Amino acid sequence: MIKLQVIGNLGKDCVTNTVNGKNVINFNVAHTEKFRDAQGNQKDKTIWVECAYWTDRTGIAPYLKKGTQVYAEGTPEVRTYPKNDGTTGVSLTLRVQSVQLLGSRGESGSGYSGGSEGGGYAAQAGPSRVPSAGEINEPIDDLPF
Repeated sequence: MIKLQVIGNLGKDCVTNTVNGKNVINFNVAHTEKFRDAQGNQKDKTIWVECAYWTDRTGIAPYLKKGTQVYAEGTPEVRTYPKNDGTTGVSLTLRVQSVQLLGSRGESGSGYSGGSEGGGYAAQAGPSRVPSAGEINEPIDDLPF
């Protein structure tokens, strides 16, 4: 088995479709690497990965917005397609097994984790709020040590 892991930003909002009675969430992820060429000039190289997440749990879809940083893993597929000029194009597609939101531009995190190997997802608790002394209803003198 070959596994592909991608961390990058979504290029556009995801699209949720139903194909043969099954739900699929399609999105694309861009990863940009910076490097220096032989002359010492800084260059950028962006790789786009098309992702297809076949799942009945589409609750993550509203969070898959343009610019959101995600981690996705699954199995790679290489697809060929005819181009307008008559040549054959090639694209890298990821059949997603799990996806996690890492945040969006300007955010430190999203509070949502999308999935395990089984393709499920679970909501994580957001930043915890410390209750004030008046809100505590249990005895405070019971120390755990």
